Parts: sequence; structure tokens; C-alpha cells
Amino acid sequence: MKVKTILVSQPEPKVENSPYFDLIDRQKVKIDFIPFIHVEGVSGKEVRGQKVDLNDYTAIILTSRNAVDHYFRIAEELRFKVPDTMKYFCQSEAVAYYLQKYVVYRKRKIYVGKRTFTELSPLIKKYKTEKFLLPSSDKLKPEVPKVLDELGVNWKQSTFYRTVVSDLSDLRDVYYDILVFFSPSGIESLLQNFPDFEQNDTRIAVFGNTTIKAATENGLRVDIKAPTPDTPSMTMALEKYIKQANKK
Repeated sequence: MKVKTILVSQPEPKVENSPYFDLIDRQKVKIDFIPFIHVEGVSGKEVRGQKVDLNDYTAIILTSRNAVDHYFRIAEELRFKVPDTMKYFCQSEAVAYYLQKYVVYRKRKIYVGKRTFTELSPLIKKYKTEKFLLPSSDKLKPEVPKVLDELGVNWKQSTFYRTVVSDLSDLRDVYYDILVFFSPSGIESLLQNFPDFEQNDTRIAVFGNTTIKAATENGLRVDIKAPTPDTPSMTMALEKYIKQANKK
């Protein structure tokens, strides 16, 4: 079956040169972007209730831009002046770059991993005498506490924001040829919003092993997978599939 319409369960890219826009031009498909999940911050009172005092920590581990936003939001709410001596351990260059929104980059102690949390661990190990705070969502990847415990560092996780299922009722009578998912939470949102969802001819594209697992465990047929050696990005996987489907 040919592909004409795609729903990506994430916000629309803000950059003009997004590969999704190139995909639209090249393959003449319609792509809509609708977040299936969104983030809601917890209050400073809730953070205190987790027995967290921001004064106690000398280093912050930041795994996402959301973590950056909500750490500084909570600091402001609790009237905590983040000291210039604070060390920041960022999972990726994208997170470190985003940190510039809040701190003067060249004047701070910022340590940057490559991409995965495991790749950040040697830098954390090098400073294992620090007291680390990990501000995160309520849904933390199992890899993170496992790595930190194996390093034997003094660390504490605190929920600064939550991942919440979005209301998708407007989509009830809308059909797409392909639905694209990037997290188990996206799959959960689909099934919470549409408990009677039947896949039929809808193709499902998923990114990452945990998302594939969530889809298959919920009885969904996964038609497009990324990353693979041939298609390291979702847009590449989509384009490969669309070329095959639309040439018939």
C-alpha cells in the first residue's frame, strides 16, 4: 500500500533544514507533527518532599534539555543561587549547548559526553568525590542508575518533571498511513487515548529497542525500525520504506 500521510508523535522541528522537510519535498508525502506525550514540571514543594536540598550538591547530571530547564526553574522557585563552582555533566553536546541558555559557558565547569549515558560515565568517574544530583523525569532509563551505582559515586535522583500522556481526542476519526514513535510513552499514549485501536493497514515506525519492545508487547505490528546499519535515522528508514511502497 502506498504512503501518502505520516503522523510523527513529536513536536514539529523548529529548524528549517530538518530532514523531515526534505523528506516531504522528495517523496511528496504529508507529515503532521503531534506530540503524544508532554512534560509537566513538579513544584519546588514536591522536590523538597523528596528530601532534596539543592545546597547539598556540587555537581549536576543533565541527560536532556528538559532536565536543564526544570533544574533552573526549581532553583529559581526555591530561591537557590546556583554557585559558579557547580560542575555540570551533560550527556551530549546538544544538552551542553542548551545549558548556555542559563549559564555563561566559558566561565563554568562543564563536562560533555558523546551521546549515551554510558559514554558520560568516565567523566563522572574522574570526579567521583563530588555529590551528584540527577534531576530527571519520573521515567528514568534503567541504564542511568545502573551506571551510577557501578561507578560507586555519591548520587541522588530527584523527579523535577513528569512525562504525561497528551489528549489526542481530536485524532479519533483521522487516518494516517504511518504512525511514528520514539518512546514507550508514545505507545502508551496511543493505547490510553484509543483503547480500541486496531492497526489494520496502518504502518508503525519505531525508534529504539525499548520502543520496539513496547509496541510488540502491546500487540502492534512494527513495519519500520530505526536505527539500523542501513538507516541510522528515522527519516532515512521512512524514506527507504516509502520508496519501496510507492513504486508499486
